Amino acid sequence: MPSILKKAISLLIGDDYSTEFLKLPSSLRPFKKLTERELIQLESEIGGTLFGSIPTGGRREFFNLDENTWIWHEELVDRDGLVHSTTTRYEVQKNKVLKAQDGAHYSYLDGEELHNFSVAVQMYYEQVMRGVYKRDPKTGHKIL
Repeated sequence: MPSILKKAISLLIGDDYSTEFLKLPSSLRPFKKLTERELIQLESEIGGTLFGSIPTGGRREFFNLDENTWIWHEELVDRDGLVHSTTTRYEVQKNKVLKAQDGAHYSYLDGEELHNFSVAVQMYYEQVMRGVYKRDPKTGHKIL
């Protein structure tokens, strides 16, 4: 604690004081040391499992990048050992969702694809709230 604060407390309450009350327990801030990227990584690990098991040697991520952007990334290894990857960005707009696949093909979601995206987002939210943040997704209260 800075010496000026110690001097001020000493003048107010004397020298026989405890400063423990000024410290927050680390358990109240479990993600304090994690960067935004590290939190996204934790979330994407959960998101990648929402759609079934990941093939051996493959990788799958599904995560919320910001308020309006969702990312799906998948890497699969073929029989020859070549890695094939696909990245899809979903941009949630006021009344529709724009899908941009591998940065080239753009289309709006509709029908079953839109329904599946909505279900995936809901499942992601529920599982990330429980698995990463230890919160009830409906109330936001801490899960004991």
